[in-house]
Amino acid sequence: QVQLVESGGGLVQAGGSLRLSCAASGRTFSSATMAWFRQVPGKEREWLAATTWTGETTTYADSVKGRFTISRDKAKNTVNLQMNNLKPEDTAVYSCAATYGRFWYDPSRVDYWGQGTQVTVSS
Repeated sequence: QVQLVESGGGLVQAGGSLRLSCAASGRTFSSATMAWFRQVPGKEREWLAATTWTGETTTYADSVKGRFTISRDKAKNTVNLQMNNLKPEDTAVYSCAATYGRFWYDPSRVDYWGQGTQVTVSS
């Protein structure tokens, strides 16, 4: 059974930092693209960042480029999202995702989702 379990969300002041972690288990992820998305109630899910399982290739949405960093911790089998200089508009539920095909930035193409973790940024 595939499991993606996020942790690290919480409440932070604007300008602060948080580090999210996604623990992956249940199958081989070597051919998957791992990504982070976020969603605000009433809005569509937004793709933020993606990495190959090896961590050698990463890519970011313009909205978070330069502030967020996606990485792989091979020893812990996790995919992490370091978020710096957080803004109130970053408040959302953040979810980890695994996609085995193309279009890994498209929520409708994601194969597996984590349960999500709330990030709240106060002004």
